[in-house]
Amino acid sequence: MSQQRHGSTPGHGAGAVPAFPDLPEATIARLPEYLRALHNLGETGADTVSSEGLAAAAGVNSAKLRKDLSHLGSYGTRGVGYDVTLLIEQIEYVLGLDQRRAVCLVGLGNLGHALAGYDGFASRGFKIVALFDADESKVGEIIHGLPVRHISDLGRVAVEEKIAIGVIATPAGAAQAVADVLVDAGVTSILNFAPCVLSVPSNVDVRKVDLAIELQILSFHEHRKASLTALPGGRSATTAGDQEAVGS
Repeated sequence: MSQQRHGSTPGHGAGAVPAFPDLPEATIARLPEYLRALHNLGETGADTVSSEGLAAAAGVNSAKLRKDLSHLGSYGTRGVGYDVTLLIEQIEYVLGLDQRRAVCLVGLGNLGHALAGYDGFASRGFKIVALFDADESKVGEIIHGLPVRHISDLGRVAVEEKIAIGVIATPAGAAQAVADVLVDAGVTSILNFAPCVLSVPSNVDVRKVDLAIELQILSFHEHRKASLTALPGGRSATTAGDQEAVGS
């Protein structure tokens, strides 16, 4: 990601984020976890948190957390730790959560229905402003206060509502056509739940969420754990074979 923003965060003084940082992708992926943990800490009344405490709450090691936060110009205070409120502000600024972003959702099947009603969007700075589907029988249906529009209105509404992010929850066969319409309407960020790879211009960011792939990865770990306990002493077949070869 190569976004640029000049100047520092308004009102943050010495703790301000420097000129918009070009963060490693791995760091970007962990910032939402830090933010979630910080919000939970803030709700318990915590004013400060140590790097070890925040790392444990976010599920990472403290050295990695300190390196990630150093990219934001935040190093904490020795013996005190990090100011929870300030760090929340810094991370929300870098993630662009200091402004509410309009989101549209395309595809109102079972998954789309669930996403449309997900409270986590609003609490994290996102607002679903439009719903779309190609099924005429669904058009006009009110889902969580929003009417379902026909897919043919997507391009016009995306421009009118200044859609920042498009969420695709359609069948795989329809996803590319939906992505094309979003791109033509100026939407440059897409969250794709359809089980396919989208072809988009280089200036468009796509995040793919495939639940089947995640289950397959978990299946691998289950298979690996089973193989480690298949032999006496918890040795895998590969390890036992290597030891026999060494001893022969």
